[in-house]
Amino acid sequence: MTPDAGFSDSTADTHGPLTEWDVPESWPVVSSEDLHRDGWVVALRADRINRPGHEDEEPFRRLVVEHPGAAVVLALDEDERALVITQYRHPAQRRFVELPAGLIDFPGEDPLDVAVRELREEVAHEAAEWTPLLSTYATPGLTEEIHHFFLARGLTATDRDGFELEHEEAEMSIHWVPFEELLEAVLTGKATDSPVVQAVLAYAALKSRGRV
Repeated sequence: MTPDAGFSDSTADTHGPLTEWDVPESWPVVSSEDLHRDGWVVALRADRINRPGHEDEEPFRRLVVEHPGAAVVLALDEDERALVITQYRHPAQRRFVELPAGLIDFPGEDPLDVAVRELREEVAHEAAEWTPLLSTYATPGLTEEIHHFFLARGLTATDRDGFELEHEEAEMSIHWVPFEELLEAVLTGKATDSPVVQAVLAYAALKSRGRV
């Protein structure tokens, strides 16, 4: 950036060092109104909130999508092939390459239990070894939805434990893809599903650091 752009070389010195990362915090909620709520996965509400210590200001409105969160599984075999699915997603009007994943069914359910269940129900496999990769908030400006990512190894084929595929899942396909090919698809924009991108890049980074 040049001085002509209107920035001083000293502006960076006006900010202190970062001393903490993401932390829990809650601002005062003046009112909350349900805009949509039924028996399906998500609900939509409108909160009116204040900045802490500024209760004299007019509250401002924020829409919140309630979502239970999900677990996502990067399943790799002994040849470093990833077990992936392709699935149609109606809101995006697109078929995506995805990883086995599923919703947290009830508050407090262990995300690892969800990952184990989804690997079996979606792609009929079990894993002998499970490693947490990371957890990320999907869109924190809109929802509290959090994704928990796991690496699964020691894979064996099994049944779906009575689970019946329906709707979009009934039309999905299952594939083995070399991890390096999947990584290249992410880096070139061929694979664009957010959980796939996060899981693949996280695994590649952790592997390069000798942590998985």
